[in-house]
Amino acid sequence: MLIGYVSDERFVALGDVLVEFTNAVGESWEARSRASGAIHADLPPGEVLVTLAKPGFGSNCVRMTPQHADPFQFRLLADSLLGYAWPKCVRSGEVSEFRVHSVEEYKIELWRYGWEKEFIRGLGWHDEHGPRATMQITPDGDYSQTGVAWNKIGYLSPHHLQRVAAPERSGLYYFHTRTKSGATFTFPWIVAPAKPTASIAVLASNITWNAYNNFGGRSNYVHADEFPATPTINARQELKRYQDVNHQTWGCDAYAPLSFERPEPINHIDPATKVTDPITGRAGNHIAPAEWRLMGWLEREGFAYDLYSETQLHAGVLDLSKYQVLILGPHPEYWTKSMYDAVKTWVFAGKGRLVYLGGNGLNCDVEMLDGDRMICQNTKITSLVPAGMGGCESRFARRHESEANLLGVVFDPRGIMTAAPYRVIDSKHWVFAGTGLRVGDSFGEHSLHERCPGGASGHETDKISPSSPKNVHLLAKGLNPDNGGAEMIVFDTPSGGAVFSAGSICWPSCLPVDAHVSRITANVLRKFLD
Repeated sequence: MLIGYVSDERFVALGDVLVEFTNAVGESWEARSRASGAIHADLPPGEVLVTLAKPGFGSNCVRMTPQHADPFQFRLLADSLLGYAWPKCVRSGEVSEFRVHSVEEYKIELWRYGWEKEFIRGLGWHDEHGPRATMQITPDGDYSQTGVAWNKIGYLSPHHLQRVAAPERSGLYYFHTRTKSGATFTFPWIVAPAKPTASIAVLASNITWNAYNNFGGRSNYVHADEFPATPTINARQELKRYQDVNHQTWGCDAYAPLSFERPEPINHIDPATKVTDPITGRAGNHIAPAEWRLMGWLEREGFAYDLYSETQLHAGVLDLSKYQVLILGPHPEYWTKSMYDAVKTWVFAGKGRLVYLGGNGLNCDVEMLDGDRMICQNTKITSLVPAGMGGCESRFARRHESEANLLGVVFDPRGIMTAAPYRVIDSKHWVFAGTGLRVGDSFGEHSLHERCPGGASGHETDKISPSSPKNVHLLAKGLNPDNGGAEMIVFDTPSGGAVFSAGSICWPSCLPVDAHVSRITANVLRKFLD
């Protein structure tokens, strides 16, 4: 009979896993998983202890009762170095636990990421004496929904707690881990202030990080709705993302939750990387590694800031009334309605100044189930143009309103995955003061964004729409093909609030290396801080 399937941390089928079944009276049976990950065995009724082993993976023991109609999903974790802080977002003085998976002893340190990386403290070498005792165990089934629950097994002694208190200074921190054999892995930690210390608040896009994190085998782009019945054998042949002509995975009636309690390999930064180095790889160009470039630039230019996570804004930890300016980074794509309404009220009814330095922002409504899980409410769509979204400008608009009402611009797929400089449209506007730029001049040629090289307008870009405020003022437009360039805008609100939008994911990656992008952004911040 079919007992179940065995897969790795990406829900990829594992063949040739050695499996032993043992019942309560000591009888045992042996099997091996097939190429599909399927495990077949003829067993008598009742509970069995299942032991699974495969070279290169951590062995595991599971007690279960085989159910022919409901094949079990066994999961094995590859030998590697991984980790995360839990909680991932804290305030100064609060405590997190570092949860690390390693098959050998490792060293861990805490660093702060600004214009210069600052060593904060060493956290020692770690192993547990026994063989492979620092190896973590993942739950079976779909733990992208529930979390990996590391340090829940075998970390019971109060004398071996792996905890660290958040430093007094707010910012983006990273834990650096290194094994004796030289493997490295780094993971972020967001530290908000215990109380406001600056006039600028910066929002780290940790909800977007989670939406793109496929650790466990699911993200909002891979098996967005739920796991299929069997593990993946060949992604190009099986995943909806590659079988749909529009590259879409969001044609579903409902979507399963995604847990924040998972490692984020997409946010790893090589420990030797400097803030002015190009952003290597595919994922890092729009999440934490790119956000670091923004925060580093702020420190280089002398702009004091407090860092918060999006989930802290949702939870009310970030009190917007204490700040003059809120900065959004390269890709704040996933927001809750309460976050949106709070910021919109602050801008339109208060005197809040919003600086949106990204693209494809606030594009999808997220429902927070609790502090640890979220659901991306993509709705059932066929494409990212209004015709494919029921005539709406975005997924967020389908459930609330178009984000263009707040940002002044909204994403559409024209120019997607290209990059180019901007062209000046209104050179007399104060945003261009001191740049020497004239109408028709281009700027933003220099970028650290390696996924979409070519300029500051790129990767994904936003444009003015019918939902934009009537007084939105167009300052510059990207030179991307298909009229797909980002539209840089500014507008004021009757209450004294204001919004500046760059409309491009690539913008923050240009700040450290492009003089014009730097000067324009500094002009905006100085004006908004008046």
